[in-house]
Amino acid sequence: MLSTQLLAHDNWDGPGPWWPLFPLFWIAFFVLVFGVFGRFGRRRWHRGSYAGESRLAERYAAGEIDESEYRERLAVLRERDK
Repeated sequence: MLSTQLLAHDNWDGPGPWWPLFPLFWIAFFVLVFGVFGRFGRRRWHRGSYAGESRLAERYAAGEIDESEYRERLAVLRERDK
């Protein structure tokens, strides 16, 4: 009799009023993960690809190299990235 009562009345009233929080939690989690990786990925890509061009532009602006040397070295840097 006790096992029949337990099966008939398992006291489960459905998912409850908090069930919409789970999809919101997962959405927030993925937005956070993609935001963090996107931000650091872009920053790393920017440093890796354009660090040489940035340094070269700084040297040209400071007058350390002339325009012809700047253009030659810039062409070499851009050729390497292709």
